[in-house]
Amino acid sequence: MTQAVRHEEMRARNLEVVLGAAGRGGPLTRAALAEVTGLTKSTVSKLVGDLVDAGLLAETGPARAGERGRPGVEVVLSGARVASLGLEINVDYLAVRVLDLTGGVRFAARRERDNRGSRPKKVLGELQVLATEALTETHRLGLEVAGAVLAVSGPVGDGVLFSAPNLGWQDVRPADLLHLPVPVELDNEANLAALGELWYGDGERDFLYVSGEIGIGAGLVVNGVLYSGATGLAGELGHVVVAPEGTPCRCGGSGCLETYAGQEALLAAGNTASVPALLAALERGDGPALAACASAGRALGIALTSAVNLLDLDRIVLGGVFTQLYPWLSGPVSEVLEARLGGLRGAPPALTASRLGGDAATLGAAGRIIHRVLADPAPFVTRAQEA
Repeated sequence: MTQAVRHEEMRARNLEVVLGAAGRGGPLTRAALAEVTGLTKSTVSKLVGDLVDAGLLAETGPARAGERGRPGVEVVLSGARVASLGLEINVDYLAVRVLDLTGGVRFAARRERDNRGSRPKKVLGELQVLATEALTETHRLGLEVAGAVLAVSGPVGDGVLFSAPNLGWQDVRPADLLHLPVPVELDNEANLAALGELWYGDGERDFLYVSGEIGIGAGLVVNGVLYSGATGLAGELGHVVVAPEGTPCRCGGSGCLETYAGQEALLAAGNTASVPALLAALERGDGPALAACASAGRALGIALTSAVNLLDLDRIVLGGVFTQLYPWLSGPVSEVLEARLGGLRGAPPALTASRLGGDAATLGAAGRIIHRVLADPAPFVTRAQEA
């Protein structure tokens, strides 16, 4: 029995190694995979066959077409069998996204909706409609959804959204109110957006991701791993105090960053009703809009100064609506960072705009399931063999 267990563990590990090597360096022949992984050619050939049969790898054709001798057949990750579902509840919209194993987007939808003050059951009912549309389309494409992850704006743990002041929710279990045929996990929107940036952004492995929405969150990635803190509640940048005697915040405190640089604060200060209207005002050089971004940027710079001093960051990525506002925010943010950090560390950290914008959270949510499959393909191979 012990030998059988060890054999299954070794097989599972080898499946992960081969699938991972093909995903990182593909297309590769079986011979090339044997060289890269250090496994024997016969072992690799059997594992590749199992992964192809399970729909996790696909053969792409001869590697050296036209050459003498029998050419090797290359394999790559296949997007034809396994998929994942990313869901998001933000303050002013709902979103869903389906990714296949290659990271290809197979379905995406977003519904603008003011979720403030709405009952969780009603909001999640509307999200379920979007999710069902996504699952129906995924099934039509012949894909099997391995799982779903729901991104929410607020601290979470053990499936509970502890507090979402901007929604008016407290101690809610959102996944329990979604009736979907796949398991649904829960995590913080900024954390998942940081993972989306890690996996589908610029490829950097160390950065602080700042999610600018009506609330402001952050996700810290260190050496390619998300740091979520001792209890999973790290990253509440929006409630870092930038003015101790300042504006009251929904969290019960005063002077929080969110009250100066959050989306609502920006729109109010810029005398605009929406982000598109604010962008239009900025483009035409409107004074109040420019002043609003300058003030928000300075407040954000103060909060980020504390983060840099504490964490020794060398890269900060601005996401969410901050991506669109980056041309007007980045200058004030950088000025504050340079003024406050120059005496301690010289050059401030690099400041960049996310390439993913508002898609980061659903990409990270769906990507979490995809990376879990890549890390442990054995259950899918076994299921295919038993079918």
